[in-house]
This record gives sequence, structure tokens and C-alpha cells, in this order.
Amino acid sequence: MKKCIIVVNTYKEASKQLGNEVKQYLSKKKIQADIFMFNGFSEQYPFPGYDFVITMGGDGTVLFAARGCASLGIPIFPINFGSFGFIASVQKNEWKKELDAFLAGKSVIDERCLLRADLVRNGTRRLTATGLNDIVVCARTGAHTVSFKVTYDDVCLGEIKGDGLIVATATGSTAYSASAGGPIIDPGVDAMVLTLINAFSLSSRPLVLSTSAELTIEVLPSRISDVVVSVDGQIPVDLHVGDIIKIRHVDEKAKLVACTREKFYAALRSKLNWSGGPQDA
Repeated sequence: MKKCIIVVNTYKEASKQLGNEVKQYLSKKKIQADIFMFNGFSEQYPFPGYDFVITMGGDGTVLFAARGCASLGIPIFPINFGSFGFIASVQKNEWKKELDAFLAGKSVIDERCLLRADLVRNGTRRLTATGLNDIVVCARTGAHTVSFKVTYDDVCLGEIKGDGLIVATATGSTAYSASAGGPIIDPGVDAMVLTLINAFSLSSRPLVLSTSAELTIEVLPSRISDVVVSVDGQIPVDLHVGDIIKIRHVDEKAKLVACTREKFYAALRSKLNWSGGPQDA
């Protein structure tokens, strides 16, 4: 390991300070470290040529790094400055110990699945994006019902009416999908979760699907035309009636350092208060 890039979330003032501290620490170990300032939205992925990435922020900062690093096979060392820390699992008070273990080749490196979304309009692919958490197709504004036709490897799942839908990875099952009533999936499971947002039905339930097949979402005519797609919560892209979103598994995986199963379930208990039942005081 000779070269590192540190992604600093500009909205986290403490992350700037620690970023410089980590840079100096790596310099003493003869590792070149550069700092990239990340403001939450960026189409620039500055990762080629680096051996590893350190993120200073919440899970959103890790999502940004994962989208840029997966195809390059670059591991991500995620220091948590956010609220949840399901994927940014290295706490600020333990970064030095965890970083030393990583540099010594003693860290667990967890590989996570990503999904790719292709926007097809009039038979032409107009956009491709990958996400570690989720792909969301919905009305641009709340309280508007839109319609979609959903198929799974050419098997029609139905025509859906509602505010929208979420297609999440196992990693993303603890994010927007969970708040919409979706199941929590162990991050080691290769699966995608289809969760409807305020479906116009009393019987709609989330579906856990295999990543070996392709999910297709077609935008149908609705009362409103303001329909968008977003990947990992990035800037939404406008959709038109007849547009098709094709979603499938990506072969390359995000490599997350020190994101152990133990830390995942600890976050599930402490952050989402999942405990399985009443606990003794």
C-alpha cells in the first residue's frame, strides 16, 4: 500500500480535522495520501491510481466511494461521522487500531453487491448508473400516484400504482427500503428487495428477489408526468411515459474494510432498536 485518497465530507467539520490527522499518520508510514473534498453530490470519481480509499463521513460518503471503486477493485476504509454507520462501521475513536490492522493485512474485507440501472428510452440506452444501496423510481413530489409495469425476467409481476418503488440491495435494505416497510437482509446475501412506496393496495408486500435475473420497470401513463429515478439518493433524473428502467446485479463488488457481521448486527440493535423482544434493564 503506497497511495491513498481520503474522501472528506465537507458538511462534517470534524472530518476535515481528522482527515488531515490521518494524512499525517500515513505520511509517517511512507504512504502518500491525498484529500478529496466531497459535498454530497459528485459525478467525479477520483479513485484510479490509488491503492485504497478512506472515507470521512456517513454512509452516504461510503456509497459515493463504492460507486467509483467497485470496478477498480479498490478497498474502502470507512470512518463513521454519520448517524447510523451500517456501512461506515469504523468509529472515530478506533480508526488508528483498525487502520494498522488493515495495513498489516489483518482486517476483514467484506464484499457487497451493487445494482446497475439502465434507462432505455425509445429503444436507446440513455443512462447507466450503479448503486450500493438502492434504485428508486417515484413521483417527483409527494402525495402523487404514479403507475408502473414491473416484470422479473419477462415474468409480469403486475401493474403497480403508488408513490413509487424501491429496488434495494441487501446493504440498502436498512435504508429507505426499511423505512417503507421492507425486510432487513443480511448484507452477505445476494438479493434485491422490491419495496413499494405507499402502494394503492392493501395487499402489496415487499419481494425478495434473486440477483440472477433482471427486473424491469416501465413508466405507464398517470395523472402526473413528473416521475424520476435516482440511484443511491443522488440527483434524480426525469423519466417519460414509456421509459424503461432495467435493473440487474453487477459482477464487481464493493470492498469494505472492517465491516464485520458483528458490527452490522450491533448497529441493527443500537440504531434501529431491533432486539427481538423485551430486554432486562
